[in-house]
Amino acid sequence: MGRFLLDAMLGKLATYLRMCGHDAAYALDRGVEADDAVHDLARREERTLLTRDADLASRTDDAILLSERSVGAQLDELRAADVSLTLPETPTRCGRCNGPLDPVDDSTPAYAPDPSETAVYRCRDCGQYFWKGSHWDDVRRRLA
Repeated sequence: MGRFLLDAMLGKLATYLRMCGHDAAYALDRGVEADDAVHDLARREERTLLTRDADLASRTDDAILLSERSVGAQLDELRAADVSLTLPETPTRCGRCNGPLDPVDDSTPAYAPDPSETAVYRCRDCGQYFWKGSHWDDVRRRLA
């Protein structure tokens, strides 16, 4: 899977990449917005920069410049750049914070399904619970 840094204009796209198993850091989650800081972070963490900023892309090695505004069209651009956009059998990344997910075998909050009936995962970093429900199916359809 890829290691990406998404600039401030691509927050919604980060969620899709995370659901596909990519390590997708979002610049604003890191408190980084200025172009120089985004460039430096991508280089320091050895991440491929995804950006809609042509100047920033031109001075960042291996950056992928996206021109589209809608997430669906951005996904098409990433597919054309040979970025894998398929949902894994087992979720691995938190869509909210990018942290790793662990399977849950015991109790879950009332809003989550019973892990003895449905596979449930919890983010090590933010504690959010995930399972493959209707949102997972919606994302699968969008990626297709």
